[in-house]
Amino acid sequence: MNNIFVIGVGLIGGSLCLDIKKIYPKVKVYGIDTSNENLDMAVKLNLIDYKSSLDVLYKADLVLISTPVDVANKIIIDVLNNINSKSLVIDFGSTKTNICSTVDNHKKRRNYLASHPIAGTEFSGPNAAFSGLFNNKTMILCDTEKTDPNLLATAETIFRTMDMNIRYMDSFSHDKHIAYVSHLSHISSFMLGKTVMDKEKNENNIFDMAGSGFESTVRLAKSSPEMWTPILELNKENIVESLEEYIMNLNNFKNLLQNDKFGELKNQMTRTNYIKNILKGLR
Repeated sequence: MNNIFVIGVGLIGGSLCLDIKKIYPKVKVYGIDTSNENLDMAVKLNLIDYKSSLDVLYKADLVLISTPVDVANKIIIDVLNNINSKSLVIDFGSTKTNICSTVDNHKKRRNYLASHPIAGTEFSGPNAAFSGLFNNKTMILCDTEKTDPNLLATAETIFRTMDMNIRYMDSFSHDKHIAYVSHLSHISSFMLGKTVMDKEKNENNIFDMAGSGFESTVRLAKSSPEMWTPILELNKENIVESLEEYIMNLNNFKNLLQNDKFGELKNQMTRTNYIKNILKGLR
C-alpha cells in the first residue's frame, strides 16, 4: 500500500487517516475536500500528507470516501472513472441503497465496497478526528458479493486490524434497519432539543433544571445538519416508516397517561427495560 486518497477530511475521514497510518507507516495520504481550510488543517494535524484532487486518483491504491452521502453519490462515478484497475474504493456513508444502485452497472463496480462504520461523535471537521474512533465498533459491509474478493479481503484485513467487528448485509436491509437504530435516534434528539428550546423562550430557568439525562439525550442534536439533511433525504421512505411507529408509541404513552393507566405505563417501561440486556450483549 503506497498511496491512499481520502475524500472528505472530517471526523470520519481524518480518524481513518490516523488509524491507517499506523497500519501502513510508509503510506502517503492525499486529501481531497471542498474546503481548502479543512485541507490546510488536515495537513497541520498530520491527518494527510498532501492536498490533492480527483484527477490524480489514478495513483491511488486505496480511496476512502467520507463525505456527506449526497456528495458521495454525486462523485462516485467520477472516482471510479479515474482510478486504476487495481484500486479499492470504499465509501463510509450512512445510507447505502442509492450509491450501490448508482455504481451497479459501472465497469469498475468490483473495485467498490460499500461500508458503514457504526462510529462517530456529535462533532465534525478535521479537529474532531482522533485515533481509535473505530476501536471495537461495528463495520457493516454491504453487497460484498459484487466486490472483487481480493480487494474485499484487503478491506477486511484493514478493518480487523483497526479492531472493528465486521457484519455483512445487503444495502436495502441496511437502510431499513439503520433508520430505526441511528436515524430515528438523531431525529428524536433534534426534536427534544427543539421542544425544550421553544419552551425556554417563556421559561428562562428551564435549562437550570436540566441534568445529565437531558444532556445525554440531546447530545446527537449537536450533529451537523449539513451531514444529516442528505441522510434524511436519501433514506426518507424508511425514516418515515420508523417515525410513524415511534409517533404511534408516543401517542399510546400519552393516552395511557391521560387515562390514569399507570399500571400499564409501568408494564411498558418494565418490558422496555430489557433493552439494557440487549445492549449489554453487544458490548
